[in-house]
Amino acid sequence: MKVLVAGGAGYIGSHAVYELVRAGHDVVVLDNLSTGRRNAVHPAARFVEGDIRDKASVVAALATDAQSAPFDVAMHFAAKLIVPESVTEPLAYYENNVEGLRTMLTGMVECDVRNIVFSSTAAVYGEPSGAECHEDDHTVPINPYGETKLAAERMIKWVCAAHGMNYCILRYFNVAGADETLEIGLDKDQLTHLVPLIMQTALGLRDSLSIFGDDYDTPDGTCIRDYVHVTDLAKAHVLGALYLVNNNASLLANLGSGKGFSVKEVVDAALGICRFDYEYAPRREGDPAKLIANIDRARALLGWEPTRELSTILASDYAYRKKINQA
Repeated sequence: MKVLVAGGAGYIGSHAVYELVRAGHDVVVLDNLSTGRRNAVHPAARFVEGDIRDKASVVAALATDAQSAPFDVAMHFAAKLIVPESVTEPLAYYENNVEGLRTMLTGMVECDVRNIVFSSTAAVYGEPSGAECHEDDHTVPINPYGETKLAAERMIKWVCAAHGMNYCILRYFNVAGADETLEIGLDKDQLTHLVPLIMQTALGLRDSLSIFGDDYDTPDGTCIRDYVHVTDLAKAHVLGALYLVNNNASLLANLGSGKGFSVKEVVDAALGICRFDYEYAPRREGDPAKLIANIDRARALLGWEPTRELSTILASDYAYRKKINQA
């Protein structure tokens, strides 16, 4: 396949590029480098600096050797994704996540690229009524980030219906870890998720770790979440692109591990790798007690199975974070 990866210099996008290249596919990366890193792009992928909000950039990227080999699939990872920032800067999130996607889709239609793999999020579910999230559950986001992702999903479905295109929408749960080569990983200034915050604390980059709430209705009183290794997640995108090309059909699926770990269990597992201090803090508003992905659909349609355990997620993130902070 020939694949355009928008946002391919970012965390998840760069891992998808690595897996595409490893599988023998032809890859072009489009990224404005606002949060991505040029050195995170696999050397075998061609890089185009540009912005999905600029149709000329999208068309220019899609013109890369288009006469000899048209693009089969476009992947979209070029979203803003920090929940608290989305609350204070909703207009920026709508501009990038919704308007940017509209511009990218316009370029795809003009260049006759008929398949899109879209990076979505469990944030579209809002506060689930059950412990396990299924793709057909109600979607009631509780922040602008989730709202913009849901709006993007809906736009993709309408555009694909109107233009005879196919989509693979993948809703992520908690993604962490780094590529086994440690060449790429999560390297950004604003870290908000548990695993990298643990590792930053262990490396002395922050004083202590806060566990928000110890009185939830769970075995140890802390929230339970679903963690998936970024490489497993990236491999699902390759399978999703192949599904579109081979089946000429669309799908929407959750990506997670299909099992949950409490915050305390993650902390205890990390203490087996490194040392750090932690403290309990009051609950954060809007945090459900338990949030786990049902991944039966990804298994059935994509033949995808996460293979890396929590210990691998933690060890790879720690090794990568240690590497980049010693450089």
